Amino acid sequence: MSEISHIEVVERVLIVHPVFTNVHTSLRGDAEQAMEEACGLTEAINLEIAATLQVNIREIQAGYLFGKGTRETIEKAVEVHEPDVVLVNYTLSPVQQRNLEKEFNVKIIDRTGLILEIFGMRAQTKEGRIQVELAQLDYQRSRLVKSWSHLERQRGGQSFVGGPGESQLELDKRILAERMANLKRELEKVRKTRELGRKAREKVPFPVIALVGYTNAGKSTLFNRLTGADVFAQDLLFATLDPTLRRIELPSGRVVIISDTVGFISDLPTHLIEAFRATLEQTQYADVILHVRDSTQNNYESHKKEVIRIMKDLGINYESDERVFEVINKIDVCPEIRRAEILRDDNFNHHVIGISAQTGENIDKLLEVIDDFLSKNFAHIQYEVPLSDGKALAWLYQHGEVIKTEEGGDVIKIFVHIDPANQNRFESTFHYAAI
Repeated sequence: MSEISHIEVVERVLIVHPVFTNVHTSLRGDAEQAMEEACGLTEAINLEIAATLQVNIREIQAGYLFGKGTRETIEKAVEVHEPDVVLVNYTLSPVQQRNLEKEFNVKIIDRTGLILEIFGMRAQTKEGRIQVELAQLDYQRSRLVKSWSHLERQRGGQSFVGGPGESQLELDKRILAERMANLKRELEKVRKTRELGRKAREKVPFPVIALVGYTNAGKSTLFNRLTGADVFAQDLLFATLDPTLRRIELPSGRVVIISDTVGFISDLPTHLIEAFRATLEQTQYADVILHVRDSTQNNYESHKKEVIRIMKDLGINYESDERVFEVINKIDVCPEIRRAEILRDDNFNHHVIGISAQTGENIDKLLEVIDDFLSKNFAHIQYEVPLSDGKALAWLYQHGEVIKTEEGGDVIKIFVHIDPANQNRFESTFHYAAI
C-alpha cells in the first residue's frame, strides 16, 4: 500500500484559512462559513483543533501562496501551538506545499488532501475503496518527491547510479503508475458488475428515489426515518460515501427504492466527484430526486447553489427537472422566521416540503407528495387475461397497482395502475393489448 499520508496518527491541527481580498478564487462563501466548514472537515477525521487562524491575502505568491508577512504570522502560530500538522483550507500546488513544509518545519495538508483522508476512512464498498485509492494516487502523483524512500527497501540488491535520487524517484513513479493502471482495470470490472445489477433492476423495476444535498444536511437521518434502517448518520461531514439502497412502501402500497448518496461540499474538486460516480449515478437514473437542505445553516442559499452546480455536472437541470423536490430539513430547530417562510412555500409549491427527519414532522406529507408525483406518470389500464394465465396475472400484481378485478367466465378483467415502461414490457412479454 502506498504512503499517501500519515495524518491518521496526527492529533493536533492548526487550521489556516486564507481570505482573498483583491484576487478571484473559486472558494466561495464568507470567511466564518469557510472556517466552520474547515473545522467540520477536521473533526470528521477525529483530529484535535489546536487553533484556527484567518489570514488575508492581497496577492497570491506563486511559490508559497502566502506573502512573507503572512508566513511569519503563521510561523509564530506554529511555534505557539506546536501542531502536528497545518491544514491550509485551500488547494495548494505541490511546490507551495513543499515550500511551506520546509519553511514551517511541520507537515502541511491542503483542503483536497484532507477530504481524501476522510473519503479513505468512510468508503466501505469495494468500488468506493478503489475509487478512493485511485483519487489519492492521482493527487499524490504530482507531489511525488523523495518522500517514498520506503520503496527503496523493496528493490533488493539492485543499485542505481546516483543512489536514491532521480533513479529512486523514477522507480516510485513507475510503481505508482502500475498501481493506478491495476486499480483502473479492477474498477472497470466492478463497474460492469454494477451496470448488470442496474439492468437487472430495470427488468423488475421499482421507481428509484435519490437523496442528494450538501454534506451533513440530514440525508442519512431522513433515509433511516423512511426505511427504518440504521445507516451511519452522525453529525459529521461525509458520513455517507457509498451508495445505500433500501425498499420502502408508499401510502398507495407502491414499492420504491430509496438511495442515499455522498454529500456535496463547496469546491469539491472534479476528480473527487468522479471518484464517487457510483453513488451519484443513482441520482442520474432516479425517478424522484429529493434535495435535502439544512434549514439551520446561515449559508443556506449558498449550499443550494453548490448542489445546483454539481447536479449540472451530472447532466441534471435543477430548475427545470420535474423530478427535483426540495426537502427542507430540521424545521424543528431552525430560526422561527425561516420556518414560517418554509411552511409558506410548502403550502404554495408542491416541490417544496418542510420536514424534520429527527422528529418525523411532515414525513407523511413527503411520502404522499412522492406518491402523487409517481402516480401522475402511471396509466390506468384494463386487460382481459385468462384465469389460466397465472404468470401474467402475477406479473401485473407485482409490477403495477391493481385497482380492481372483474371475473367473467374463463377470463378476468383487471384494472391496473402501471407506469408506461412496465405497460410496454407486459404487453411485449405476454402479448396482451389494453382494452
